[in-house]
Amino acid sequence: MKLLVAIHDVSPAHAQSVQRIWNHCSAAGVQPALLVVPNWHGEWPIADYRVFTDWLRECQRSGAEILLHGERHDEHGTQRTLSDELRAFGRTDHEAEFLTLRFAEARQRIERGLKCLESFGLSPVGFVAPAWLAHDECAAALIACNLGISETADAISLHRRGTRLHSPVIRWSTRAAWRVAASELVARATTISHGGHWLMRIAFHPGDVEHPGTWSSACETLSRWLERRRPWRYAAL
Repeated sequence: MKLLVAIHDVSPAHAQSVQRIWNHCSAAGVQPALLVVPNWHGEWPIADYRVFTDWLRECQRSGAEILLHGERHDEHGTQRTLSDELRAFGRTDHEAEFLTLRFAEARQRIERGLKCLESFGLSPVGFVAPAWLAHDECAAALIACNLGISETADAISLHRRGTRLHSPVIRWSTRAAWRVAASELVARATTISHGGHWLMRIAFHPGDVEHPGTWSSACETLSRWLERRRPWRYAAL
């Protein structure tokens, strides 16, 4: 029985929160995967933050996996259709960067993101679309970019093998008070209902540490899962 732990939205924009989550996971014996955004909302290019990229490189050297998490993590320059609106309803505040992107543009953004991270000595093992939402053509773009692993909100795809592994994920939302309360309840319920699932995920976001109740729930959840299974790696899949 495996557990994948990841920190989303890794960017200089959230450096302190990301490092706080990292430190907590490390103290618990976990090296979480880091889902890196090369240029958060087009305003935080990691190339301008050498201390942060040095830290990412050190994390990678210590064993952390790097995954590309979009290029900007917003929907700037894209336009949703009604179908897109329905798919994204209630799941994101217009941060699903790859929701509407067809093959060519998805490939371009992925290639730019990879080139950016690789220029700092980072070697992404996979890709996670912001908000876990992407157009169907994104899978072909990932294969074209030689990325074999991606994930959605309910599964992990191993593209070279043509395999899709069902994998529930526990995460929290702090965008509204009702979401805070609901996500804490869902985290507890998921821990109970999926306790026997062979491949679980815990996804931390920078906002989790900003709300005391959410952070307490996140820490407690990680501790409970580590009592019953060992941390795993994306590449090991």
